[in-house]
Amino acid sequence: MSVSSDLIALHCIVRREVSRILRLWLQTLVPPAVSTALYFAIFGKLIGDRIGSVDGGSSYLQFITPGLVMMCIITSSYGNASSSFFFVRFNRAVEEMLVSPMRNWIILLGYVAGAVVRSLMVGAIVVAIALVLSPSLSLAHPLVAVLSALLAATIFSLLGFINALYAKTLDDIGHVSHYVLTPLAYLGGVFYPISLLDAPWQAVAQVNPLAHMIGTFRYGVLGTGAPGFGLSIAVMLGLTLGLSALALVLLRRGVGTRS
Repeated sequence: MSVSSDLIALHCIVRREVSRILRLWLQTLVPPAVSTALYFAIFGKLIGDRIGSVDGGSSYLQFITPGLVMMCIITSSYGNASSSFFFVRFNRAVEEMLVSPMRNWIILLGYVAGAVVRSLMVGAIVVAIALVLSPSLSLAHPLVAVLSALLAATIFSLLGFINALYAKTLDDIGHVSHYVLTPLAYLGGVFYPISLLDAPWQAVAQVNPLAHMIGTFRYGVLGTGAPGFGLSIAVMLGLTLGLSALALVLLRRGVGTRS
């Protein structure tokens, strides 16, 4: 395939994914916004007003905002990539891509890009809700915030794509989200500073990749919360490259795509 053919194939996949997201907006965009608004109302306002300032003088609402945004980004990106490609496999539409001259990296990039778009849209909606409740919220380091959000969305889009290759049923997709992603997010410092943990548990938290993502994004938004900023970026870049290579190897071997 030529470069122009690659771009056309990539555009078709991404456009189809974005069209599906917008067509099913009541399922893809509204639920995360509603659940996060409840978190803001209950934890940020009712409880937060009694807690006062945390982690460098930020209000509790401002403190939990980056964590909730990042949690929405990772769950949306994982959910979109895993469910979308699973149904392509289930409906045997993947065979049309396999018999075409479309390259494996185009297939991977198309579905990852579609999932990243959805997660960033959800993240933008959550940020808008947070700004309504806390108008003084601003970005301390915009480039860091954008970079960490993009890397986190890409990582969990890749994870969702890989899981979709192995999944036999929709339950296989849901199990990872319910029993892995959500606990790691809550243990990654969404509602509390990692610095509050005792010394052994702080070391354990460093093994949790979501702690790096949440901490780096919080640093980009508030200017605090990421003492190991360089390490966190390195962890996210390493995961992105490693998962990309793994996904391409699985596609080349036909795992989940050839029966």
